Amino acid sequence: MFAVDLHAHTRFFHGHPNLGRAFDPLGARMLAGMARYRGLDAVVTTNHDYYRDFDLSNDSFALLPGIEVTTTRGHALVVGPDPPSETVPGELTPAETVELAHERGCAAIIAHPYRNSTVREADADFDAVEVNGKGTDPTRWVEQLARNRNLPLVGGSDAHYPVEVGRAYTEVEADELTPESVVEAIRDGRVAPSVDRSPGQRLLRRAYKQIHSQKGWLSRPDLEPPGLGTPPGEEESVPPRRETE
Repeated sequence: MFAVDLHAHTRFFHGHPNLGRAFDPLGARMLAGMARYRGLDAVVTTNHDYYRDFDLSNDSFALLPGIEVTTTRGHALVVGPDPPSETVPGELTPAETVELAHERGCAAIIAHPYRNSTVREADADFDAVEVNGKGTDPTRWVEQLARNRNLPLVGGSDAHYPVEVGRAYTEVEADELTPESVVEAIRDGRVAPSVDRSPGQRLLRRAYKQIHSQKGWLSRPDLEPPGLGTPPGEEESVPPRRETE
């Protein structure tokens, strides 16, 4: 069994590609150091719309290949031995992203499904659904989505700062730790998410939810079964129901 953070970034910022790419090698080493300290076996680097190989010479820690693709409907993770080196934000549909991932021997994962995304609604053959470390998606919603699509759950921290690595990760059942074995385990369902639910992380998740809510990035599924809910004509008098994780 291996502990793998499937969603992490090598930079603290976006929007400054030249500066960011110069910083990436240092960011990769910082990710590796913190992940090792947290007891992880590997981290997948999933930078926004590009992948580059990071040479950690004389370092046995595994940084595995990946990319976070900005599809036409939100973010999707592509994890595996040969992710695309670059994608154009907003160009690929979710289905095209999945097709590209599978052509390259990678797994395609629905990232943070209820934050600034409708990828979850796309007709595409994804391999897994992510439990995101920022905690903006209530766990029961994500679990129900995975059941509805008959997909396994995986975990990723969505770390932009090294200290965030490992707040969510994936337990991977495999005999060896390689990009290929991780992909195979995801597709076979030999994976399970693990989330840090310590008081400090719970406080951070509340803060993330507040920030993303103010940005208007959070959505919710229709969880009410037919025949239940507010009677017709009384919608205005009933306050909205608060969702908790």
